[in-house]
Amino acid sequence: MKSKLLSSVLVSGLLIVGAGNLLANENGNLTKPSEKVQLLINKYQLKIVDYDYVKNKIGKGTINTSKIILIDARPNKKFKAGTIPTSINIPDTEYDKYKDQLKDISKDKELIVYCGGWNCGKSPKLANMLKKDGFKNVKLYQAGEPEWNKKDYLEVDIAVVKSAQEKNSALLVDARPYKKYLSETIPGAISIPDTELDKYIGRFPSNKEEKIIVFCGGYKCVKSHVVSDKLISLGYKNVSVFAGGEPLWKEKGYGTTKSTSSVKKEETNTSNKFSKNGAKLGVDEGSIDGEWLYEFIKKGEVPEFIQIVDVTAPDEFKSGHIKGAINIHAEKLSAKELVAKLPKGKTIVFNCTAGGRSIDAWTKINNAKMDVSEIFYFDANIDCKGNDCKIEVNEPIG
Repeated sequence: MKSKLLSSVLVSGLLIVGAGNLLANENGNLTKPSEKVQLLINKYQLKIVDYDYVKNKIGKGTINTSKIILIDARPNKKFKAGTIPTSINIPDTEYDKYKDQLKDISKDKELIVYCGGWNCGKSPKLANMLKKDGFKNVKLYQAGEPEWNKKDYLEVDIAVVKSAQEKNSALLVDARPYKKYLSETIPGAISIPDTELDKYIGRFPSNKEEKIIVFCGGYKCVKSHVVSDKLISLGYKNVSVFAGGEPLWKEKGYGTTKSTSSVKKEETNTSNKFSKNGAKLGVDEGSIDGEWLYEFIKKGEVPEFIQIVDVTAPDEFKSGHIKGAINIHAEKLSAKELVAKLPKGKTIVFNCTAGGRSIDAWTKINNAKMDVSEIFYFDANIDCKGNDCKIEVNEPIG
């Protein structure tokens, strides 16, 4: 039986998940989904593929070179902040709203679904929905965005690029020919044509942690992907592609070196920097200022008016959570049921392990047109053992 399974793995290039099995990548390192995720994988009879499989399948990183359809099952905000190149977004909690993206796709087309890593149940749940809708070749890249982000570059939304440009928080790189760059480009970008990389490689920062966003001539242009691949091979850690490139920038009405912006910049409403109760608001809608809250958590002095609500499953909460947090498993509750369970008179801050489920909880209430003036989400990667928590606050999109 073992030899038969091994043969199947070698032939298909897939790691097939069996009940209770550990997953081994090509380097022999063992990884394992959480028990809950493993049960979903087994129940829905899903196959897992690894990073190399996905990297090979997406070709040069553009929609016209990809042999598969990659589907990010995380909330739309997470997708915009950074996703695997060529991906479309179908959040597992909003399947009916987003599924029309696949209406013209053959049921035999290979679909690969992923989310926030080995402990994220969104991808197997979405894969099962796709199978129920008749798609016959659905697989999981269960290591998902966290593994990809460590090994490769991400694709970011135009909102991320606009924010980086306005704040001067990233190096913008135009990978098109120099003549194209001179004709018109995004203000602040430098020119490093993909065909002259070796000549201009010294223009990149010496600091390999510097944020770099590369763009070119739109979704079918491979030049930005060529440059990004090169940067990753040189050890740069924070590289992204703006796949829409200069054409999308112009389409949105943003100013270029040839024109002025037709989009009026919204005036900052300084009165809305804090909620009525005194919580500092984050940049993104519905978020609390993550760094502000984190400072209190580190000191063990979260303000009394704030109640942190961990929206994960009870077993996850039991294994570890932020000190003082209470547990309300939000996933299966309606907006009305969830609000009914929230402590009254408090500023509520939802948290989970990677931000996705807390965004889902807030979105559920907001979409139901209920009052969210004192309800927020904490967008952070949180890993707790007991009350000992390692927290990394995620960067806002806006």
